[in-house]
Amino acid sequence: MMKRLNVAVAGLGYVGMSLAVLLARKHSVIAFDIDPDRIAKVNAGQSTVADQEIDKALATEDLSLTGTLDPEAAFSGADFIIVAAPTNYDEQAHFFDTSAVEDVIRTARVHNKSALIVIKSTIPVGFTAQQRAVLMDDGIAFSPEFLREGKALYDNYYPSRIIVGAKGDSAAQFAEMLKDASLKPEVEILLTGSDEAEAIKLFANTYLATRVAFFNELDSFGLAQGLNVSELINGVCLDPRVGTGYNNPSFGYGGYCLPKDTKQLLANYKDVPHQLVQAVVDANSSRKKFIAEQIVKTGAKTLGVYRLTMKQGSDNMRSSAMYDVVKYLLAEGAHVIVYEPMLPDDNLKGAEIVESLDEFLHRSDQVICNRKDAVIQAFSGPIFTRDIFGVD
Repeated sequence: MMKRLNVAVAGLGYVGMSLAVLLARKHSVIAFDIDPDRIAKVNAGQSTVADQEIDKALATEDLSLTGTLDPEAAFSGADFIIVAAPTNYDEQAHFFDTSAVEDVIRTARVHNKSALIVIKSTIPVGFTAQQRAVLMDDGIAFSPEFLREGKALYDNYYPSRIIVGAKGDSAAQFAEMLKDASLKPEVEILLTGSDEAEAIKLFANTYLATRVAFFNELDSFGLAQGLNVSELINGVCLDPRVGTGYNNPSFGYGGYCLPKDTKQLLANYKDVPHQLVQAVVDANSSRKKFIAEQIVKTGAKTLGVYRLTMKQGSDNMRSSAMYDVVKYLLAEGAHVIVYEPMLPDDNLKGAEIVESLDEFLHRSDQVICNRKDAVIQAFSGPIFTRDIFGVD
């Protein structure tokens, strides 16, 4: 049985919140964030993100989890410090903005000289090694996360693999801690170099984006040719080498990981011959434009867009494909009304934000949605969705 450890988790988005809850089942966890609202939620036993498993764990399990705005309180007594700060992709610099991660690392070291700092944020290849060199600190590692938004704790309970980009005793102990806290005792652990771990994350997500892009382009062909897309996909996927996972056409891949990870990997290819990764990035833009064109061709006067979150079960609208689809619709001169309770009024210039669902359904000639939701069944007109198999 693993001894009880003290763990600090910095950053309370999907990654940090799910890890904090996972580890608080068996260890003492202090969650740190600069957002007072997030800390207040944690201390009130509430989740900072939309995730049913997290809500359930907070309500039913005896967790050793507290939140703090004080970095000294968070970091000083920790055996491990997990960094889950955001790294947004800078479109101008063609690189992740890692400043928040760097700030956490430096702050953590002020208060704790010995704990292994494990970066869970997505970062460019070579970042961890660069930080070790600049700070003359070998106690920094990277561990990629492979989580779905809305199902982050479930994916921590049942991880596909545990990878840590370091090979010392502390790295092995960290990996064992994640394994021990999971509900999948047979999960494989892989200790690699830090550059390799960083590349694994980017290539894994880019492969998923490639698969999404492939089935989206298949769907585009089917729409253009008037084919039954469900039959087409089923026939292709019955080949066991293709398989049935990740085969549902969408409005385009979106969310916090796939768009920025594909672009970051593309930036890392700067001096390496390549075509495929560039094609995947370009295909996603083409898909969203094509979808908007197909919707406009229906001739509906008022297009009602139901929700902008990237998928059902998520509260995340960051890089949602639906945003770009709406912008394309507006550029085509369409009249667009949007029902999204979480959207500030000024987020989509040119679109009309409708706060009442009844008004939204009454005024829409056609509803566009990227999520299955029973409430839409009350709409009597046409619905445009690419959720053709009725799955997430």
